[in-house]
Formats: sequence, C-alpha cells, structure tokens
Amino acid sequence: MSSLFRGAAFHLSVAKPSGLPAPAGPEIAFAGRSNAGKSSAINTLVGHTRLAFVSKTPGRTQLINYFTLVRGGFLVDLPGYGYAQVPIEVRKAWAGLIERYLKERESLAGLVLIMDARHPLTPLDWNMIEWFSVSGKPMHVLLTKADKLTRSAQAATLADVRRQLSGMGEQVSVQLFSSLKKTGVEEAEAAVSPWLAAHLPDQASTPPV
Repeated sequence: MSSLFRGAAFHLSVAKPSGLPAPAGPEIAFAGRSNAGKSSAINTLVGHTRLAFVSKTPGRTQLINYFTLVRGGFLVDLPGYGYAQVPIEVRKAWAGLIERYLKERESLAGLVLIMDARHPLTPLDWNMIEWFSVSGKPMHVLLTKADKLTRSAQAATLADVRRQLSGMGEQVSVQLFSSLKKTGVEEAEAAVSPWLAAHLPDQASTPPV
C-alpha cells in the first residue's frame, strides 16, 4: 500500500467557522491537548520535519490548517486545546471553532485524537470525545510519547485507555505511537486508510505502490 500521509502539502488556514472551505473531499482531522505531541505526530506520519509547526510554547497553533493528501482528501490540523496561559477569550474561540467543526463538518471522515501516553483521557480529552462521538464517525487515538514509558507501562496504559473507551464500541480504536522512535506509523495508516477508501471508492481498486 502506498503511504497515506507522505507527500501532504499545505493548502490553507482557517481562523473561524465561516472561513471553512466548501467540501472538496474527505477530511481526516487531527486534534489533541496542547503539548501532547500533535505536531510531531503529524510530521512523523507525513515524513516532513516542518509540515506542522512544532513549538516549545504550547498553544501556538491557533488556526485550522488544511493539507492536501496525494491520494485525495485532506489532513486537517485542529488547534491544540487546554493551554492555560492562552487568554480565556482565545481558548473559548478555539473551543467554539473545534466543536463546530467536529459536530457539523459533513466532509469530516474521522478524527485522530492525540494524547500523551503519560497523561491520557484528561477532562479536556473527554470533552473532545463527547463532541465527536455524536457524529457516529470513527475515531483513532494515538497515545504519543510512548517511548517515555517502560514496556509494561505502555501495555498497561493501552489496555486502560481501551477499557475506558470500550463503550464506544467499534467507533474508536487505540494504539501506542512514538515520534522519536518513529513507531506506530504503519498501524496508524492501517487504521485510517479505510476512512478515505470509503469516500474515495476508486482507491479500493488501486494497486499497491
């Protein structure tokens, strides 16, 4: 199978719901708490060190950023949420932008939710899950920075997160991921590829590259 994310290219940035482009293909959204490693995870998946901006200061991504995928559709990078030092008015604006996108965007095919494996399922993560779950669309959880845990702690965290999300049934899947070690990339692509195939049926018959 050809890589799903490699070759992604910047398309446009959106600051408010009214600025969202007309649907032009399926969208795979990436969301996560500030400093959970979202930008690093995106860069690892696309094989590009600077596609998504990585900052030492959480909360720098204030826009919805669209990236075109070679196989069709879009990778959509949502603003990081929950950084306390961002002004409350800005945090409210981000929350409104993210919530409206997740609940109302018809072209949204699925959500990749980024969580720090050391601190998964925070109250803000549960907010995101609650907003998104009503859509009935699939969600894939990446437990990032897994390299910072021992093997036994990785296994325990993975099992615990899966248990806590078991009520969502097949709507959600969970995996470990490490941008530093470049582990979990193939598993992530295998989980997300069907989302695009469902909306781009010609891809189902495309020979592997």
